[in-house]
Formats: sequence, structure tokens, C-alpha cells
Amino acid sequence: EGLIEFYDSFKDMFEFFCKNTTIHGTIRLVCSDSNRMKTAFWTLLLLASFGMLYWQFALMFSQYWTYPVVLTMSMHSEPKMFPAITICNLDPYRFELVSEHLVQLDHMAEESIAFLYGINTSASLFHMNEKNIHVEGLSSIGNLSRSSFKLSQNFSLLRMSDHSNRSGKKHSNVGFKLCNATGGNCFYKTYSSGMDAILEWYRFHYMNIMSQLPVIINISDHEEQIEDMVYSCQYDGEPCRPSDYVHFHHPVFGSCYTFNSKGTDPFWTATKPGIPYGLSLILRAEQKDHIPLLSTVAGVKVMIHNHNQTPFLEHEGFDIRPGIATTIGIQQDEVNRLGGNYGKCTIDGSDVNVKLLYNNSYTLQACLHSCFQHIMVRKCGCGYYYYPLPPGAEYCDYNKQPAWGHCFYQLYSRLRNHHLNCFDQCPKPCRESLYKVSAGTAKWPSVKSQDWVRQALRHQNGYNSTSNRLDIAKVTIFYQQLNYKSVNESPLLSENLLLSSMGSQWSLWFGSSVLSVVEMFELLIDTLVLSLLFCYQRFRPKKT
Repeated sequence: EGLIEFYDSFKDMFEFFCKNTTIHGTIRLVCSDSNRMKTAFWTLLLLASFGMLYWQFALMFSQYWTYPVVLTMSMHSEPKMFPAITICNLDPYRFELVSEHLVQLDHMAEESIAFLYGINTSASLFHMNEKNIHVEGLSSIGNLSRSSFKLSQNFSLLRMSDHSNRSGKKHSNVGFKLCNATGGNCFYKTYSSGMDAILEWYRFHYMNIMSQLPVIINISDHEEQIEDMVYSCQYDGEPCRPSDYVHFHHPVFGSCYTFNSKGTDPFWTATKPGIPYGLSLILRAEQKDHIPLLSTVAGVKVMIHNHNQTPFLEHEGFDIRPGIATTIGIQQDEVNRLGGNYGKCTIDGSDVNVKLLYNNSYTLQACLHSCFQHIMVRKCGCGYYYYPLPPGAEYCDYNKQPAWGHCFYQLYSRLRNHHLNCFDQCPKPCRESLYKVSAGTAKWPSVKSQDWVRQALRHQNGYNSTSNRLDIAKVTIFYQQLNYKSVNESPLLSENLLLSSMGSQWSLWFGSSVLSVVEMFELLIDTLVLSLLFCYQRFRPKKT
């Protein structure tokens, strides 16, 4: 009795609650008990208020459990590190180890072009006397061209008639046939453009040839130096140093150099915006046409990206024309995502189920490429040549895996249409820096200055041009502003805001506070105890 108030009936308990509670309107149920109409009115009004209150609660909780976010934008101005810059000469090497097979492939391409279009390209397109790249330390392997590898004749280019288009003209596609291991399931990899079909057909054979090379191959010690491609390099008015760049070779885009790849050297700290304080390069943009059907563009490939990030040049970047001075202004944006219940993202990729095949930091493209390569090895039995290999795998070769092309193109089509689960397994980074670029071009060097510019390059850099076409280009990359925009995700409805909104709704409909909720719980407990006492009195055995 010291803990619980006992009442003679439920009516007494309800009257005591209505007269003493802090919930507005309940006292009218007791004061108006002599007028049934007013009692009914206030009863309906209180019930409607309860219904509206909990309807609002349901709306708030349904919104809270969807975990919506709001984007907040802020501007920052401070010295920051210059981004990593990757340049490629768009001229892939012609390795001596596979030179004979590449010559055979060039002849096959020449015959295919003559068959499709009746054009003789042997004199203008192919240069069989180009210098091949010799790899030191592999003399024990011998000439791979004399190995058992043979170019397949089962993937010939064909012209296929298509239905008439809207204008009534007949249209033909060009492609090649791909079949599975049994030959029962085949399809044609076709293109409406004959040029695209020839390039893809050539790349398909090229990957099979290049799969004969060792997986780990170091060509940095014997191939052309950076001076053969970069005639001049300055950053913030200071000449670049040998430690400022790293070299790698891309099978399609040729010899590539990445400046400021790590982003830890104070030399690359940007303290001022503007063209004089950026990276200025004079590049050799001559196309030697080592493998002309692999790279049909003359110029230089440039990509601006984050530090410790693998540059995926086939997806990003832009081309620089020879004979042109290009100025590229950079504006940086930073995106910070919440992750967790508010969205799918990863901090460093350690919580991603896909094992990355790249040694650099996590990016969405690196994860997608790694995921596709793992599926490719599992489904097709070999790996795609342009991506790194998982341990124990080998690159695809149609002499060993005749149906790998059929398997690859179907898998890649499923990846492109988001039918593979790679996009589900690869989240975006929680923190990401994005670079917006704007470019301007001008003819360089001018007609009156080109003679002395070429003479200066000839004496200082050994520049020697025997071609009448323009084969040099100038690129300047700079920060337009040191201000950068930060876009941050924040919860639209946090726990504190949810409680505040619930309190506001409770005050709106009942004009009460948290203590009023405690009073209602007290009423429920008293009702339960009184019900148990009444049940005990009713069912206990009667004594005479």
C-alpha cells in the first residue's frame, strides 16, 4: 500500500487521474459527467487527438527508418596538394618477343580491310620495319614467335546485311563470329561502324598474342627515357626532378608517366592559383605507328586523378592534339558520404568482399575491374589481358581456351547492363575528391615562332623531326582557385531531431510534456494491479 494506490473501483481511479493529470482536456471528462453530450464530445475529441498524434508518430518513424540524408555544402580555402597527372604517348610498344605474330596479325588485318572495302593499306598503314622493344633478361625464354602459338583463322571479319533503316536504305554490319566450346551456341560480335569492328577484332587477336609474354615484365630499364617524350617540365616555375614521376606501360596507350603519384612531397604543394604556378609540359606527340590498328589517335593522353590511385585511361582522361597549346584549369570538389544505414560506401575497401587486384588505394573502377576479373577466371578459366591476374591464374589464349572470347563478351555485356553483382559488391568510397576541368586551346608554335622553337628543342633536347606534320604539344595544368567545395552528407532526421519532433507533436495535441507520458504509464500500472486484485478476490475459495 505504500507503493501502489488502491481504489475501490476503476471509476474512482479514472476520476483521480483526470482531475490530477497534466494532460489537457481530460478533466472535462469528469467535470461534464452530468452532461452526456459534452462528455461524449470531449471523449471523441481526446480519441481523435490520440489518433492524430500516433498517426504523426507513424509518419515520423517511417521517414526515420528510410534514413534520408541532406547535402550540406561548404567552401574551404587553404594550400593543398597538386593532383596526380598521368600522360601517355598513345603509342604501344611492339615487343620483339612477339614481333613475328604481330607481323602476321598486320597481314591478316590488311587482307580483311581489302576484303571488306577493297583498299590496299600495306604501304600507308603498316610499317613492318619499325624498331621492336627488346626485353633484357628474357633471352633464356627464346623467341616466343617460334613457340606453338598460332593465330586463329576462325574469327574472320564478315559483312552481314541488316534490315533497312527508316530512310529505306539497306544497312550492313561488320563483325566476327564467336562460339562456345561445343560450337552449339554462337553469336556475332557486330558493329554498325566497320572501323569499330576492325579495331575490336584487332584487339581481340592482340590480347591472345600478348598473353604469351611473361606476366611480370620490367621494361623500365631498357625502353625510351622520359626525355624522349617530355622535352620540358616545370612546376611552379621550378624544373621537375627525376623523383617526381613514375613510369609504366599501358598495352593500348603506350608509354605513360605519372607525376606526383604519392602526393607526399612538399614540392607539389599548391600555394597560389593561376597558370604561372601550375604544371607546364612540352611533349613529343609524334605517333610512331608501332601498332596502328591498336591506337588510331595521334597525340597525348592526359588524366588528372587522386594520389595512390590507378589511372584507368580507357574510362577517363582526354587527348591533347599535336601542334596545340592546351591550358587546363582544375576545380576540386570533395564528397563525404555517411555510409552505414544512410548509404553504401567504404572507407578504405577493407570491408568489401571483392579482393582488389591493384596495389593502389580503393576506387570504384578498381573494384569493378577486380570483380570482373575474378568472375572471368571462374567462369571462363582464364583472365582478361588488360586487368591484373589473381594468384594462380593465366591470361586467355584461344590456343588453350578456344571459347574464351564467347565467354568474355557475354560476361562484359552483363556487366555493362548491371546484370552482374559487381555493382552490388563494389560501393563508392566514403570520401572522394573529384576534379572538374575546363580547357582552352591555341595553335602552338605559331607560324613565325615555330622555327626558333624547333631549333631550341633540337639543341637542348635532341629534337629531330623528319615529318612535315606537327609533332609537339604544350600542356599547362593549374588550379583555377585554391577554394574547394566540400559536399557532406548529414542525417535529415537524427535521433535528437526525432525526439524533438515527437515532443512537439505531443505538445501540439495535448499540451503536455514527458512527465505526462510517465503519468499515463502510472495509470496503466495501476489498472493492471487493480485488475489482478479484483480477479483474485473473485476466484479465491470462499470460507464459511
